[in-house]
Amino acid sequence: MKTSLLISTYNWPEALELVLMSVNNQTESPDEILIADDGSKEETKQCIASFQKKLTIPIRHFWHEDKGFRKSIILNTAIAAAEGDYLIQVDGDCILHKDFVRDHKALAQSNVYLFGSRVNIREEFLPKLFAAQKIKFGFFNKGIKKRTRNLRVPAFSNLYQTTNEFSDKMRGCNVSFWRKDVIAVNGYNEEFEGWGREDSELVIRMMNNGVLGRRLRYRGIVYHIWHKVKDQSRFEINDTIQEKTLIEKSKWCEKGIDKYL
Repeated sequence: MKTSLLISTYNWPEALELVLMSVNNQTESPDEILIADDGSKEETKQCIASFQKKLTIPIRHFWHEDKGFRKSIILNTAIAAAEGDYLIQVDGDCILHKDFVRDHKALAQSNVYLFGSRVNIREEFLPKLFAAQKIKFGFFNKGIKKRTRNLRVPAFSNLYQTTNEFSDKMRGCNVSFWRKDVIAVNGYNEEFEGWGREDSELVIRMMNNGVLGRRLRYRGIVYHIWHKVKDQSRFEINDTIQEKTLIEKSKWCEKGIDKYL
């Protein structure tokens, strides 16, 4: 199984640097890193270029012009070019536990996607986080909350089984799936613009197409760096698109990944 680590980012090279540092610290490395960049400025390009020189893992940077939140388009572009059979997806503001990739790979199974949660890094801790370039967090670290999510107990993770019911705990910042399952439903729906629902709507179409979900608890841990809430002005529109997918049990979107394949 060849794995592609897919990282979405936008104009926060300081956070992306920590994420890439945590990728370099993995107990099992992905076969490639795909960075889906929704229109960042030159500083992000420079950050990525520096890691392309440091890391032995191939890093491929996918970028398009900044015309607002168009994450679905750049994710489709990266997924279409992915060489991995299995995609592990995170956000560019989520630091990876050292066993993150190992855990997703270990629990990957046919016709199933995995979804994990995140430990939250507190706002007031950010100056120390960036000054120390901290990428490791203990259970009692004062800089985090939701600390029970920081428990890695592989035996406990076996308590969670596959399901055909969508979970509202699914987050696009910690999810993995087979590339073929994404392509079978035509990838991300590019009708989504602005923040919200693009990840969950994709998963719903995959489940409508017979893919099962499994919660990744006590493994596959990420640490989400606090940031201000993004513009949610289009959330209601995006929510309506998702509701239509649920009601119609849609498996395919018209504006999707097929144009890049």
